[in-house]
Amino acid sequence: MNASDLLPLAVAVPLLGAAVFAAVGRLLPRLASDILATAWALADLVLLAVLWHRANGRTLTNWVGGWRPHDGEGVGVVLVGDPIGVGMALLAAALILAVTVYAWRYFAEPPSGHPGTFPALILLFEAGMCGFALTGDLFNAFVFFELMGAVAYALTGYHVEDPRPLQGALTFGIVNSLAAYCSLTGIGLLYARTGELGMAQIGLHLADHRTDALVVAAFVLVLTGLLVKAAMVPFHFWLPDAHAVAPTPVCMLLSGVMVELGVYGAARVYWTVFSGPGGIPAAAVHEVLVTAGVVTALLGAVMCWQQRHVKRMLAFSTISHIGLFLIGVALLNAPGVAGTALYVAGHAGAKAALFALTGVLLDQYGSVDEHTLFGRAVRLRWSVGLMFGLGGLALAGVPPFGTGLGKALTERAAGADLAWLPAVFVLTSALTAGAVLRTAARIFTGAGATPHDGSDAQTRGDHEEPEVREPGRPVPLPMLVVPGLLLAACLAVGLLPGLGAELARAGRLFTDRAAYTAAAGLPAPAGPAVSATAGAAATGTGWTTEGVLLGALSGVLAAAFAATALWGPNLTGTTVRRLGGLAAAGSRRLVLPLRRLHSGRLGDNVAWLATGIAGLLAAFTALK
Repeated sequence: MNASDLLPLAVAVPLLGAAVFAAVGRLLPRLASDILATAWALADLVLLAVLWHRANGRTLTNWVGGWRPHDGEGVGVVLVGDPIGVGMALLAAALILAVTVYAWRYFAEPPSGHPGTFPALILLFEAGMCGFALTGDLFNAFVFFELMGAVAYALTGYHVEDPRPLQGALTFGIVNSLAAYCSLTGIGLLYARTGELGMAQIGLHLADHRTDALVVAAFVLVLTGLLVKAAMVPFHFWLPDAHAVAPTPVCMLLSGVMVELGVYGAARVYWTVFSGPGGIPAAAVHEVLVTAGVVTALLGAVMCWQQRHVKRMLAFSTISHIGLFLIGVALLNAPGVAGTALYVAGHAGAKAALFALTGVLLDQYGSVDEHTLFGRAVRLRWSVGLMFGLGGLALAGVPPFGTGLGKALTERAAGADLAWLPAVFVLTSALTAGAVLRTAARIFTGAGATPHDGSDAQTRGDHEEPEVREPGRPVPLPMLVVPGLLLAACLAVGLLPGLGAELARAGRLFTDRAAYTAAAGLPAPAGPAVSATAGAAATGTGWTTEGVLLGALSGVLAAAFAATALWGPNLTGTTVRRLGGLAAAGSRRLVLPLRRLHSGRLGDNVAWLATGIAGLLAAFTALK
């Protein structure tokens, strides 16, 4: 069997697993269902690891059923696995296995008597993510993306007996479905222009036309579906609401890999379809997406700091990091892509671990409210609390975590483009990590002044419904082992020798449009791909003194932010009162309007979706 033959198997294995659970899941006892689901998830992870190893840094292609193109024209379904795409599928499979093990005996599952429902949905989710990461066809990418989205809606509303998850899932589903219609319309426009659905083929045929309003509209519409899933501002409103009500294992997947796939999709579509002649000028993509990334990172960090609902806090942290990932890919060069890929891998481990640890709090205390849990989890400080604090340091990008190395590489590439961009990385990662460290200190040590009980229901996290059969039971071993292993994996990403160099090669291959087209068996593109910053970025692949110092600075700032929140209210003196007054005035003028924007109303979310589309259309039309 050739390595390329493994590409369809990576999608077929979880699909087959989902079908098996749908057919016989109700006949299986819960323990047997858990064991079988774990074995199935492990099988796909091993298959993708073998695929990564045998690909050996090459781009693999499989025309399913042997339907290869003739004279550059084809109707077959193509799967294309370059190292970044296979790596994303591998990351998804690893998190699926972690979630499957974590969910052993985790929560009571409605409807009763159907223990196969959750594994079936999880494996279907995996099939959608792997298919999206590996497909070379734009329409199939849409299908896999929507399969992933539809399962995510179902998983978010898994507790159907509770109206809150149901409302969150409906909001999630409606907003993302509207965005999906936009993407489908964009694909239709491209098909009308080129008569093709393969990404490489569309890119080749666009070279026969000039960049006009149809191409700009198609690009914005296709991008909308991807960036809504990625939760880019102002498309992000659904994400914190969905995380607040989704079961904890589902949050691990949403923040760990699903939203990152939106950023991956945006980069893939640009490089393969729109980066050549007749596409979208690189300068326009760079300018618009870097601006959007900066706004997303800053807004996510500010809102993260405001939350006392731990799940919402972690969700806004994800939004902030998505902004940083967006900046990395919007540099439109190989170092930016490679640094972002490493950053995403490290972030997946840290963020999934933090959500898993939040699940322990929900398991033990039936609450995820920072103020309600003040000092209540002291007995868990050397297990859950220690890991929670380490997760916060990982989010800050402190060496030697993988998030630190990815952040350092992306910062270096960003700094070579715009000298002030590293400051955005340091500030936002410090603010989000500071919120996590503040929460850990309050909940697991009772540090600082007793927090006052505000009246803003939006940020509270008490009165949560327990997700377990026996609240207050001893913490099950998988719920401690899984976050520990995820944090260890985050650490390994930063320490494994050669990983940075391998991803640097993967980044060069990802941004080489001619290599992608050749791997698909198509003629070479008519012109060179345009690039906004090619040749300007640094090309390092490992730790540098600058990267270590910036990571350490983020960690120190995060600790300072957390300490100020914990012990600042106890300080006295004229200077302290003045600083407190300035902070209060800033909060009234900046933070309160932002919080009011996040009303949670479906109509507001849809209005912001329309506003974002109009803004992107105006920006790309002006810059094309």
